[in-house]
Parts: sequence; C-alpha cells; structure tokens
Amino acid sequence: MLIDTAKLYEVQKYCSLTNHIWAGIHISFSNIAWKRLPPDLQELSEKHFNEKALQEREDWQKMTEQEIENLKSKGMVINSPDPKLFQDALRKTTFYKDMKSKSGDKAWALLEKSVGNLA
Repeated sequence: MLIDTAKLYEVQKYCSLTNHIWAGIHISFSNIAWKRLPPDLQELSEKHFNEKALQEREDWQKMTEQEIENLKSKGMVINSPDPKLFQDALRKTTFYKDMKSKSGDKAWALLEKSVGNLA
C-alpha cells in the first residue's frame, strides 16, 4: 500500500485571524516589598518594564507576520474577517460588561484607548 506523504502532514487548510483573544505576560511583586522600594526605584522599574513590554509586543507582531507568511508558503489560506462583526456579537451579550467589571475602570479605559469603544 502506498501512502501519499503530502497528505500525511496536512492538518488544516484555512486559518481565520479573528483577534478575539489576548494573552499577556505579567510581572508580579509582593505589594509589601514593592512599597519598601524608594519612589525613584519604583518609577525607574515601571519605566523599563513598560519599555520592554512595548518591545515584546513588537516582537510578537513580527513573529506573527513571519509565521503567517510561512504558513501561506505551505499552502494555508489566511482569512482576516472584520473584527467589528465579533465585537457586535459580543455587545449583544454581557461579555464586555462582565470583563469591564473584572478588569476595573482604569484597565478598561486603557484597553478602549487602544482598540476603541467596546461597550
């Protein structure tokens, strides 16, 4: 029996980039230890953590673009549906309201500053 090896590794043909999920890496400290640091060290730490977070985001975006091109070169079809359709569907539920209450007003304001009004 002959095996078509081209089909052996085929897993999926289509990928839709919906941007419906986010993953973050968080830096956590003991609040007690953090408060023991002098304000200038807290400020310096926050400055460098924020700078590196932005660099990390750029790295992820570049890596994602490279992987999309890699997958396209292997025959995968990449779809980019309109994220507004997903947002509109979520607005009809309590998802955004629930996420805002879990995240807090400050975090939610920062999110909407980046992506626009969600609620």
